[in-house]
Amino acid sequence: MATGASNREIARALYVSEGTVKNHVSSVLTRLGVRDRTQAAIYALDRGLA
Repeated sequence: MATGASNREIARALYVSEGTVKNHVSSVLTRLGVRDRTQAAIYALDRGLA
């Protein structure tokens, strides 16, 4: 997600279903308290995580 990969690309790289990736991405967004991937990327950049 941090590299801008799509759910499909992440799923293929990790050998899991796209639905599994969607669930994990949703969980990450909820835990970070952000609305979308863009806000998650900004969150990571602001904190020196990416």
